[in-house]
Amino acid sequence: MSEAKEQLFNPIGDLVEKVAEDKRAEEDVTTNDDERPVQEIESLCMRCREQGVTRLMLTSIPYFREVIVMSFRCEHCGFSNNEIQSAGAIRPEGSVFTVRCLGREDLDRQVVKSPTCTVEIPEFELTIPPFRGQLTTLEGLLRDVITDLSDGQPLRRIENEAAYNKIQAIIEGCKEILADDEDEDEDAVGAVKRASQKDAPMKPFTIRLDDPAGNSFIEFHGNMSDARWNMRTYHRTREQNIILGLVNPDEEPEAPKAPADESAEPDLVGDDEIFVFPGTCSSCGHPSDTKVKKTSIPYFKDILIYATNCEKCGYRDNEVKSGSAISPQGKRITLKVEDREDLSRDVLKSETCGLAIPEIDLVLQSGTLGGRFTTLEGILDQIYEELSTKVFAAGDSRHNNDAFDTFLHKLKAVKNVEHPFTVILDDPLANSYLQNLYAPDPDPNMEISSYDRTWEQNEELGLNDMKLEGYEQDAANDASATNTEAPKV
Repeated sequence: MSEAKEQLFNPIGDLVEKVAEDKRAEEDVTTNDDERPVQEIESLCMRCREQGVTRLMLTSIPYFREVIVMSFRCEHCGFSNNEIQSAGAIRPEGSVFTVRCLGREDLDRQVVKSPTCTVEIPEFELTIPPFRGQLTTLEGLLRDVITDLSDGQPLRRIENEAAYNKIQAIIEGCKEILADDEDEDEDAVGAVKRASQKDAPMKPFTIRLDDPAGNSFIEFHGNMSDARWNMRTYHRTREQNIILGLVNPDEEPEAPKAPADESAEPDLVGDDEIFVFPGTCSSCGHPSDTKVKKTSIPYFKDILIYATNCEKCGYRDNEVKSGSAISPQGKRITLKVEDREDLSRDVLKSETCGLAIPEIDLVLQSGTLGGRFTTLEGILDQIYEELSTKVFAAGDSRHNNDAFDTFLHKLKAVKNVEHPFTVILDDPLANSYLQNLYAPDPDPNMEISSYDRTWEQNEELGLNDMKLEGYEQDAANDASATNTEAPKV
């Protein structure tokens, strides 16, 4: 079965060579149609209702998976169309590919965009909704954006000038990245000008492919440690599963089962109950609820999970806070990461916790990223996303780009565990946690130490002015002094 699959889905480079050989030998009558890499099928043209030809090519994208490339052309009316479809099943998780384009060499990256994929360019505030599948490059994707948005611009200029100006700004931005001008005459002066534009620095931008089916892809340069390339996966929502046809929209989601023992219900209220606090979305200003749930981490303490989801604009946020008393001492957790299994450890990083990886000179101060309850792999992904997005978006950092590229390469190597490294969590309130895979026995790769907080740390946390004992007597004395003091006449 695997041999037959390999024969059907050969690498795209091998198919190109085979197509060239078939063209040279197309006059050979002994050529078998079943052995040709491109199959031709007569199809109905939906424009003129005559017979056209659809060409199918089954191929394999390196480091990706098998796809079917389809191209249709009608010789009667000249209509043509091409599309790409995945030849595999829908992936268990959705995927998000992000590329920071810093030079025009990034425009040559190959792109596989499935029909369920959404394309985003944050710098232009541009979102391309799911449409037909494509096999193209980043440059081809930008040229399609220019072509699609330019259609109808003269009419928009008359009917809605504000929309025209907004769309025209996106078109001009894409043309500036591509460094060409299709309206310029083909003369020597124009050629020299275009050559100088190609050599000019390109304005950095970010492109993101979000595919809930997991069947899209952007090529990386070299290997997966490419600092400008990033991939993450996520669990699909019920709405996304409905769109993909995996869930019946008329089927009601399963309600949580009631406890079998009704007498035990009062004891479970504290951990099972979800509290809802009405508030306002910080992104769009519409009413939005914040949900809070208390949960307990084994061998640690109780925590509170806060989650906000705005139904109007889609803004989401989550945070974790301690649900226990303030610890009398701080805690420092040191983990020696040796293989990818360590990346699956659960991590609770409180808002007062700092994180450091000495091998790559990474130091995050307290408060960075806020409170997070995730895995070690998840928090490294968040660090990479935050650093790459913030720094690449700042134009002033362009001159120091080589140094930051080097740092991101090191961070990518750490994410892929290409070499052992050390993770240090330092929390003065001892509200952070790193999973012990050998619990309740000690973890040989993890060291946990407690220390006394300094006066400066207590002052920063507001603990020096906090009195937990004897405050009732002080309050009574203050009230008595106030009552006995007689006003002067």
